[in-house]
Amino acid sequence: MVLRPNRSSTMDQPVVPHVVFLPFPAQGHVKPMLMLAELLSQAGFEATFINSNHIQHRLEHSINIATMYRRFPKFQFRSVTDGLPSDHPRSSSSIVQLLISARDETRTEFRNLLVNLGQKNGRWEPPTCIIADGIMSFAIDIAEELTIPVITFRTFSACCTWTYFHLTKLIEQGEVPFQGPGDVDMDKTITCIPGLEGTLRCRDLPGICRLKEANDPLLQFFIKETAAMPRAYGVILNTFDGLEASMVSKLGSFFSKIYTLGPLQGLFDTFAKSPSARTSFNGLLWKEDRGCISWLDFHPSRSVIYVSFGSLVCLVRDQLLEFWHGLVNSGKPFLWVLRSDSILGEDGVSEVPLELKAATEERGCIVDWAPQEEVLAHPAIGGFLTHSGWNSTLESIFAGVPMICWPMFADQQVNSRCVSELWKIGFDMKDKCERAVIEKLVRDLMESDEIVKSTDEFARMARDSVKEGGSSYSNLQKLIEDIKSISLAGKVSSSNAE
Repeated sequence: MVLRPNRSSTMDQPVVPHVVFLPFPAQGHVKPMLMLAELLSQAGFEATFINSNHIQHRLEHSINIATMYRRFPKFQFRSVTDGLPSDHPRSSSSIVQLLISARDETRTEFRNLLVNLGQKNGRWEPPTCIIADGIMSFAIDIAEELTIPVITFRTFSACCTWTYFHLTKLIEQGEVPFQGPGDVDMDKTITCIPGLEGTLRCRDLPGICRLKEANDPLLQFFIKETAAMPRAYGVILNTFDGLEASMVSKLGSFFSKIYTLGPLQGLFDTFAKSPSARTSFNGLLWKEDRGCISWLDFHPSRSVIYVSFGSLVCLVRDQLLEFWHGLVNSGKPFLWVLRSDSILGEDGVSEVPLELKAATEERGCIVDWAPQEEVLAHPAIGGFLTHSGWNSTLESIFAGVPMICWPMFADQQVNSRCVSELWKIGFDMKDKCERAVIEKLVRDLMESDEIVKSTDEFARMARDSVKEGGSSYSNLQKLIEDIKSISLAGKVSSSNAE
């Protein structure tokens, strides 16, 4: 089959860029990319959002897609396989399988879909560009083959992205891999990452560093994916210059174009005609229990600790009980998100001591999922006990809520160190799960004027960045103009080919 340029194109036709989005199939990756897709749809772009079949099925049961299509007539969802059976849990314990399968099995269907999208009346009109997740580098391979520009979207912080670019150096220096206490001094300072000398310890390196061998497939996967990113036209980061300017500047050694667009939820509300028009990103794959908002309404300002470990982290029974005792013993009211699949083992929550249940009825609220952005913005919230996923971290910063960080994997270890050491907007509790520590940190966090002051200042900077004239606002405008220029260049090229 021969695909030909569309000879019917004329230079006076309006240019409508068509952007294809390819997120990694997990909520923490889909959520920010869907926000960006809506922002570009607001700008009048045509958008095709490609989910895995599994994610798309869940999405169709959690958001009103018909309403979204009415708001954005040029927006469409499409789906491809992630290579895993429908009953696969796709949880943190099996994330390696998802990473490898998505890379190996999605490639062919994604290429076929791109070719189909580019065929219009037997002519070749490819999408203007692809915005692909930073750990889906096969999209760059395919984009180069089909001569479609690609922009990579790394859903990590700039600091963690910079750290990933130094994984090979960490291996060469003998710092990585390690398994943990007993294998290495976890508090040993890392000195070979420029700009972070003296900031990161062994325990603060990404979770993938805690492995037996340097040739471990997971570690090598991320080295390869990171190395591929600079081949893209540019990189998008969900962060803001006031938070990570030095790390963004250093990433300039790998990328000629960097678009810092965070916090994306704030940026969307700036551009949307009304915040209520936005898709409910909080309940992207989970049904929200909105009763917790009414529960919060009955509590004084900054009195409640919010607890959520995201969409992937799971707890064993002992960890569940340590957190529960620590929260109860702190004496503070708490709102706790406990997903139905978040407790490992058959006991679940059924065998919880009666005194914990009684104390929870008195001053606690446990839900399966919560509208997190709305919760964090509620005046009753005084702190956030979090897994330190980047979306949650940025949402907490934007809302001005200090954090207690309990990271488990991926970028979370780096994020938690930044929260406590660089930005001083919370405490880092990594590698600990003890009720006495939890109790003390909850009290200290809720009663620390210094941390609240620092958190309020970063919240102000975050909000300023998404206002008209702010850094993220301006960078979104730059991204829009650059994509329009790519589209116009492609149209001129097509016209000349006639």
